[in-house]
Amino acid sequence: MAEIRWYGHNCFRIKSRDAVVLTDPLNRDTGYSFGTKPSADIVTVSHNHPGHSNLRAIKDGYALIDGPGEYEIHEVFVYGFRSYHDTNQGADLGYNTIYVLELEGMRIAHIGDLGHDFTQVLTDGLDNIDVLLIPAGGGEGIISPETAARIVGRIEPNVVIPMQFAIGNGDRQREPITTFAQKLGLDPPEPVNSVTIKHSDFADAMSFVVLNPNA
Repeated sequence: MAEIRWYGHNCFRIKSRDAVVLTDPLNRDTGYSFGTKPSADIVTVSHNHPGHSNLRAIKDGYALIDGPGEYEIHEVFVYGFRSYHDTNQGADLGYNTIYVLELEGMRIAHIGDLGHDFTQVLTDGLDNIDVLLIPAGGGEGIISPETAARIVGRIEPNVVIPMQFAIGNGDRQREPITTFAQKLGLDPPEPVNSVTIKHSDFADAMSFVVLNPNA
C-alpha cells in the first residue's frame, strides 16, 4: 500500500511501509510552497532547475537521487532513465531524468519535465507501470497535453495522476486539467487530497486521479 500526496508542480510525497519518497522539491516560483519543511527518506530530482531541486526546503537526513542509474534505498528500488527537457536532445533546456520506483509490489513512474515524445528506449524501460505521474498542462519545454495522453496510451498504466497543470496560483501559464482529460477522452474527476493505492485494487479500466495540492 502506498499513499500519494501532491504538493504542486512536480512534487509528490509517496509513502510506503519502508520509506517516504519526495519527488522534485519545489520553490515559490512555481506558485506553490511547502507549509512546513517536509521530511523524506529518499528525494529524487529530475533536473537541476530551481522549481524541481529546492533541497533547502527539505529536512536533513534524506538520500538524494539526481540522475540516471539503479538504486536500492530502504527496500525501495529506483531506476532513472535519461531523457530531455526539450525536443533538441537537451541543447535548449538540458537533461531530464524519468524515475521508476518499485515499492509495495508496484511500479510508479515519475516522468519529470519530459520535453519530447517517447523513444523506443523509454517505451521499453517503462513497461508494466502501475501508477504514472505525468505533466499534463504543456508549456515551454514540456510535452503537450496531447502528447501526454498519447504516452498514457502507450504505457497503459493502472492509474494516471497528472501534474503541472493550471490550478489556482500554481502553474498559471499552463493548460487546465480539462484539456488533458479531453485528450484522454475522460471526464476530469473530483480532486482529492490524497490517494492510497494497493496492487489488489487495480481494475481492468485505468483510474484517473486528480489531486489537490497539499501545503
